[in-house]
Amino acid sequence: MSYGIHINGRPFEDEPRAGQCLRTYLRERGWFGVKKGCDAGDCGACTVHVDGEPVHSCIYPAVRAEGRAVTTVEGLADEDGELHPVQQKFLDAQGFQCGFCTAGYLMTTAALDTEQLADLPRAFKGNICRCTGYRAIEDAVRGVRHTEEPDAGRAVGRNLGAPAGPQVVTGTARYTFDLDVPGLLHMKLLRSPHPHARILAIDTAAALRVPGVHLVLTHDDAPERLYSTARHEHPTEDPDDTKLLDDTVRYIGQRVAAVVADSEAAAEEGCRRIEVTYEQLPYVTDPEEAMAPGAPVVHDKGPESRIARPENNVVGEVHGEIGSVEEGFASADVVYEETFRTQRVQHASLETHGAVAWYETGEDGEERLTVRSSTQTPFLTRRALCALFDLELKQVRVLAGRVGGGFGGKQEMIVEDIVALAVMRLRRPVKLEYTRAEQFYGATTRHPFTIGVRAGARSDGTLTALQVRVVSNTGAYGNHGPAVMFHSVGESMAVYRAPHKKVNAYSVYTNSVPAGAFRGYGLGQVVFAVESAMDELARRTGVDPLVFRELNIIGPGEHMISPGGEEEDLEIASYGLDQCLQVVRDAIAEYGGGPGSPAGSGSGSPAGSGAGGDVPDGWLVGQGTGMSMIATGPPGGHFADATVKLLQDGTYDIAVGTAEFGNGTTTVHKQITAGALSTTVDRIAIRQSDTDVVRHDTGAFGSAGTVVAGKAVMKAADALAVQLLDFAAEYLGAAAPGECRLTADAVECAGRVVSLKELFQAARAAGRELSADGHWGGSPRSVAFNAQWFRLAVDPGTGEIRILRSVHAADAGKVMNPMQCRGQVEGGVAQALGATLFENVRLDERGEVTTAAFRRYRLPQYADVPRTEVHFMETSDAIGPLGAKSMSESPFNPVAPAFANALRDATGIRFTELPLTRDRVWLALHEAGKG
Repeated sequence: MSYGIHINGRPFEDEPRAGQCLRTYLRERGWFGVKKGCDAGDCGACTVHVDGEPVHSCIYPAVRAEGRAVTTVEGLADEDGELHPVQQKFLDAQGFQCGFCTAGYLMTTAALDTEQLADLPRAFKGNICRCTGYRAIEDAVRGVRHTEEPDAGRAVGRNLGAPAGPQVVTGTARYTFDLDVPGLLHMKLLRSPHPHARILAIDTAAALRVPGVHLVLTHDDAPERLYSTARHEHPTEDPDDTKLLDDTVRYIGQRVAAVVADSEAAAEEGCRRIEVTYEQLPYVTDPEEAMAPGAPVVHDKGPESRIARPENNVVGEVHGEIGSVEEGFASADVVYEETFRTQRVQHASLETHGAVAWYETGEDGEERLTVRSSTQTPFLTRRALCALFDLELKQVRVLAGRVGGGFGGKQEMIVEDIVALAVMRLRRPVKLEYTRAEQFYGATTRHPFTIGVRAGARSDGTLTALQVRVVSNTGAYGNHGPAVMFHSVGESMAVYRAPHKKVNAYSVYTNSVPAGAFRGYGLGQVVFAVESAMDELARRTGVDPLVFRELNIIGPGEHMISPGGEEEDLEIASYGLDQCLQVVRDAIAEYGGGPGSPAGSGSGSPAGSGAGGDVPDGWLVGQGTGMSMIATGPPGGHFADATVKLLQDGTYDIAVGTAEFGNGTTTVHKQITAGALSTTVDRIAIRQSDTDVVRHDTGAFGSAGTVVAGKAVMKAADALAVQLLDFAAEYLGAAAPGECRLTADAVECAGRVVSLKELFQAARAAGRELSADGHWGGSPRSVAFNAQWFRLAVDPGTGEIRILRSVHAADAGKVMNPMQCRGQVEGGVAQALGATLFENVRLDERGEVTTAAFRRYRLPQYADVPRTEVHFMETSDAIGPLGAKSMSESPFNPVAPAFANALRDATGIRFTELPLTRDRVWLALHEAGKG
C-alpha cells in the first residue's frame, strides 16, 4: 500500500519513521521554513496547516498527515509567486526582526477568522516572539505599513525594509541548519549528573556497538589546552578555565562525552550506553559561601588561567574609592541602604545553539575545515578554533547564515569546538543542534547579582555619597564573568555626580550553570539597584524624583567617573538625557503630576475617575521612572573592516563581517552606503559573516553593528565616492571632480553623463578596480541614554499588576532607520519586562536547572506586553557614523527599576528582588496589612 502526503501541492509517498513528528518530516524534505524552536509545542515556530487548520508540527505525528494536505509558509504564495496577503502585510509592517518565529506567525495569522482577529492575545497564545515586543506583529496583522520605498541619496533616516524581508516572509531565508549536507552525521552529548565530580573511568564499548554509531569522544580524545568559551577581540579579557572535554565536571549539565552517529536516535542511544565512573566532590552553589574560607574550590588552576583568587573562587574583582564615602555619609541628611537581588534569565533565542561542519577543498586545492554556526562572532570563533587545534587561519572557514536571535548568548564558542573535533576525526560532516532543554542547562544565562547599595543625600536632594557592593554568580566557568562584573559598576555609577563613591565587586565561581553575555552586560542588574535607591532618596528628601535626578546626573561635556576604573576613550559626544527626562515629565503631566509631588501622581492612589486605563475600583495606581547610560561599544578595541566596490552591472557590493540576527545592521549598512553614493538600497548587495569572503570583524555584540561596523562601511563608501568622481572627471575630461556628482546609476559631469556600467568598463580597461576599504577600531566611544516610565495598577487582593502606560525615551543620536530602531527599543523593553515580572531560571539545591522548558520558564507572550510609546531624542553624535549611536542593548536597562519604582509608588513597598511575580507582590502586601 502506498503512503501519501500532499505538501504545498506536491505528493510525497515516503513513509515517516516510527514516532517521527511532522516538523522533522517536512524539514528532511527541504521545507526549511518550518522552524525548530522548542520541541514541545510551546513556541509556534513550526506552525503549518493540515487541511487548512494550523497545528504545531513538532508535536503532530507525521503519520497523522497521511492523505491530508499540508501547507508550509513556502506554500502560502500563489502559483505565480504572488505573496499571500498576510505575507505582504508582514513585509510592509516589517513584523519581524530575526525572523525565526515569523513563519509560525504567518501560518497562525493566515488561518484566523474575524472573531479571532478581534482577540489577538488569545489567537497568539501559542506563538512566541523574543525580538519584536509584538507591536510590529500586531501592526502587520492590522495592515499598518511602516516601510518606505527607496529614494536615491535619501536613505538615512528612512524606514527602509530589511533586505532579507522577502525571504523571511516566504520561508526562504536560510538559518544555520536550513541546508542539505550529503552524508551528514549527528552528534549528541552525554552530560554530567553531578555538580562536582572527577571522572575515574569511561567505558564506551557498549555505545560503539549501537548500530549507526561512528565515534565516541571523551576527554582522552580532546586537547589539553585551556581556553574560554567567551569571545572577545582580546582573549585575555576572559579566564582560561575550560577544556573541550574535561576529566572534572563542575556543574550538572556539563558535557562529558559526545556520540556521533547516522541519526539523532542512534546518537542518543549511544549516550545512554556510556558507563561513567565518578568520584563525587564537594560542591558550592551560593557565591557568598563560595568566597568563604574552607569552601570547595571550583577551579584549582595557576596564574596562567588569569583567575584572580582561585582559592576563594573569585574569578575577577574590582575595588575602588573616590574621595571618602564615610565623609560623604557623615555629611548626608538622609542615608538609604538596601540589598537588591536579580535572578538568572535565559536568552531564549528561538534558534538554539548549533553548528554543522565539514571539510571542503579551497581554490588553492587545500582541504580546510568549514564550520557553519549560529554565532555572533565568526572571526573570533575561527581564531579560537585555530588556537585550540593548532591550525592556521587559512585552514578554517567559519560562516553564519541568518542567525535566529542572539542577545549576547551567541558571543560564545560552546558547540563549534566539539563539532570541529568530530569532523577532524571522521573526515565527514557532523551536526550538533541543541534541544530547547539543553539551552537551559548546557548554554549560558544572565548573571545573577546581589547588589548592596548605600547612598546619601542632603535635604535639598544633592547626592553626597554612593557605594555599592556587587557579587556576581558566574557559575562553573568564568566566560564573560570579570568583564560583566567590571562593566556593571561602570556607567551605572558614572551617570551620577557624587563627590564620594566606592565600589567592591566580585565575580564568583559556583557549581552551577555558567552565566555569560546578555543584553546590557551587567548594567541592568546594578541599574536596578542604583535607580531604586535614587527613588528612595528622592522620597525621603521630599524632592520630586525627576528633579532629584536632574540635580545629580552627569551633564554634557562632563568627565565620567566610576570608582571601578576610568575608561579613557569614553566621552559624551552627544547628550540627550535631559530630553529623555523631559519626555517622562510630559507623560506625568498628563495625569496632573509633576515637580513638587514626590510620587508624581500620588502614592498608592486608588483607582477612580482620572486614574487612567481600565482599572477596577480598589486597585492601587502608581508611576515610576528609571534611567540609564551605556557606552556605545565595548572597551579595549572592537574592530571592523569593510569594502565597498562598483560591480560590472553598475550596482554596488558591500563586504562586511558583522552577523545579522535581527539587529538590523544589514539595513543600516546599505542605507549608509546608499547615502554616500547617492543611490538606492536596492542597487546594493551585501556579503557578510563569512571569514572567506569578507575581512575581519570583531563581532555583532556590544552594540557595535552600527557604531563600529557601520563606521567602517561609511569610510569605505565615502572613499569610493571620491574614487568614482575622480575617475569620472578624468574619463570625461572634466576640469575637476568638483564638477561631477553621483546619481543612482550614473555620474554627471558638467552636463555630460556616464553610466556606472560604462565607468566600470572604462576602469577595467585602464587596469583599475573601483573599490575602497574602510576600517574602524571602535575608539573613542560615546554614550547613549535611555529613560523608561510606567504607570501601573495593582490589585491588593491578588497581587495582579496591570501596565496602564509604558513610555520609553531613547537617545540614539541620529536615528538611521526609525522603524528598526523603534523595534529594538520595543523588543528590549519586552525582554526586560519578562525578566522583571516572571522569567527565572530556577536551580535546586544541587544546582540543577528545574525550568528546562518554555512551559516551565515563562516568556513574555503577546498578551503580556504593553504597547510602549517610543520617543527618540534630537541629538547627533560627534563620534558615531553620521551622528548615530547604539540602541540595541540599552533599552533593557532602565525597565526593571522603573517598574519597581512604580510598584513602590502604588503600594508603598520597596521590592528589592526580581522577578516581581504576582505571588511575591501579594505576599508583601499581605504581610504589610495592605492585602
